[in-house]
Amino acid sequence: MNTTRILIGSALAAMTSMATSNAFAGPAAQPEFSFEKCYGVVKASLNDCQTATHSCAGTSTADNQGDAWIYVPAGTCAKISGGAIEPKT
Repeated sequence: MNTTRILIGSALAAMTSMATSNAFAGPAAQPEFSFEKCYGVVKASLNDCQTATHSCAGTSTADNQGDAWIYVPAGTCAKISGGAIEPKT
């Protein structure tokens, strides 16, 4: 009985982790509000899409990576410390 529960639990955990990792397989959906891309303010693995070295959302490897961006409401990026509307080199 316990072995069956462990096996079922492991299978469910594996399926859940696969579903979560596939959620970031492409670009993030564009928001329905007026937006701009804000570069250099993203935590690692929380970018909305494409960088110079990565092609999908959630794939940046460092905090505040200069070419990683997120969608923010228009006019907001300039108010964020370290934010830029163009990629940083």
